[in-house]
Amino acid sequence: MRPLIVYRDRILARSEHAFMRRQYAGFTRLAPIWVGCRRDADLPGAGIDPLILGGDGPLGPLRRAAFKQAGVVPDLDRLGALGAALVHAQFGRGGAIALPLARRLGLPLVVTFHGGDAHKDTHYRRLALFARRLPGLLAYAAVFVCVSDQIRDKLLARGFPAAKLRVIPIGVEPAPAPVTPPASGHLLFVGRMVEKKGVPILLDALARLRAAGDATPAVLVGDGPLLPALRARAATIGGIALPGWQTQEQLRIWMAGALGLIVPSVTGRGGDAEGLPSVAVEAMTLGVPLIASDAAGLAGAMAQGVGRMVTAGDPAALAEALAALIADPPARAAWAAAARAVALREFDATRQSRLLEDTLLEAAE
Repeated sequence: MRPLIVYRDRILARSEHAFMRRQYAGFTRLAPIWVGCRRDADLPGAGIDPLILGGDGPLGPLRRAAFKQAGVVPDLDRLGALGAALVHAQFGRGGAIALPLARRLGLPLVVTFHGGDAHKDTHYRRLALFARRLPGLLAYAAVFVCVSDQIRDKLLARGFPAAKLRVIPIGVEPAPAPVTPPASGHLLFVGRMVEKKGVPILLDALARLRAAGDATPAVLVGDGPLLPALRARAATIGGIALPGWQTQEQLRIWMAGALGLIVPSVTGRGGDAEGLPSVAVEAMTLGVPLIASDAAGLAGAMAQGVGRMVTAGDPAALAEALAALIADPPARAAWAAAARAVALREFDATRQSRLLEDTLLEAAE
């Protein structure tokens, strides 16, 4: 197998472990070697032993700062000795940071965009590092991988060349069997507690359900800066649990008892928006239907009958969709079957990973 340098500045936040690993799950010809500037405290759970640029000595932070801000690449001899076929950078900003590294090594560069890196206006402001290096990145990179059509459309609007854009959604490992749709259960949200996830809209919708006499419990899984305020708001509504971050095994348990997964995403300040929420695809493999906003990056799946799509930022519309989900078991069962079928057909992790490997090898030729 030929070595592949995978660049991610921070290796890796625990929220990234699953979807980062899945991108390479089916590789048989390229061997990923992770390279970055920071080793995360939660890294042991990812099964990755990265190469941290600049070394661990007292000059390490200065070397990393010079690399990120001025493109002075440390450890060139060590990186060159890897014999890598190319560099695959994660996120748009990661591509901009890795650009000098790929150039100095004389290697092709492929960059994967995941969502906010395409949508956030702050990345594209004149003085931002990404914006400063963007002209060089557009010229040098061989391919820009987009995890959804929505990201591709946004990059096209920002002037990225269509010929270099390739849509490859990240897959998930199929569950052995779908869960049996529960006769009674809970509503489920899973995600970071940040603005673009739209959790305040979901809480407003749940408050409307409570006012109408519906006491269906809800579980909102995830961690993030908004969690304390959201817990305080949920306490005034009732019947809502916010257990914080959960392991993959715990998530499967929550999904097994869910009437549906709620994806109430919105476009945040500065244009921040979803790419393709991997948790939605995970739920689909288990036969869990979706209630998703039209800002969730799931339009393609929703059009295939996996649930119901609502207008982003509209708690009344979301409450109506939740009430319909709760009240109509036959519809839930039909959506669940469609969700499982679409996930198996379009989001198998091994197949999607091999599509990525093919794309990387084509860029390396």
